Amino acid sequence: MDYFIHPTSIVDDDVEIGKGTKIWHFSHIQSGARIGKNCSFGQNVNVSNNVKVGNDCKVQNNVSLYEGVELEDYVFCGPSCVFTNDLTPRAKYPKGPIGYRKTVVEEGASIGANATVVCGHRVGRWALIGAGAVIVSDVPAYALMLGVPARQQGWVCECGEILPDSLICNKCRRKYIEDDQGLWEDV
Repeated sequence: MDYFIHPTSIVDDDVEIGKGTKIWHFSHIQSGARIGKNCSFGQNVNVSNNVKVGNDCKVQNNVSLYEGVELEDYVFCGPSCVFTNDLTPRAKYPKGPIGYRKTVVEEGASIGANATVVCGHRVGRWALIGAGAVIVSDVPAYALMLGVPARQQGWVCECGEILPDSLICNKCRRKYIEDDQGLWEDV
């Protein structure tokens, strides 16, 4: 094995785990899950059936990635952040996978501790979701989202710094352009 699984964790059959990935205490990786290389899964993480996780992702303690969730490369999921996969769940009337709505977290996005991402939405590249925020709509690339429900409060650089009005990062000096489609790096 070229990855690490803590002895208290369970990995079902038909799972792919990339080189260098670490799965820590009391986690469960379910059948059909596909996990990239160099990922880190903290304590008590559940990766449900058929979930896709890209390379170099970090999923902190107490996160459940339910079927229908897809994380692209370099995604950060803070402690106890929440994903849903059914907008109208009923214990008495389960729909199963036919009722699941897909949620995609694009490359480099970060979701803060205890934030909730309601299913059926896309979190754009390098977006930053603040701790405790509740995402109820699509999130533009590089957007800073805060509150309940989450509202855009500015833009963030790929390096994670909040961008000033000039859209030139004070830390790494990347430059961005804003248009009616959102924010783009000026290369």
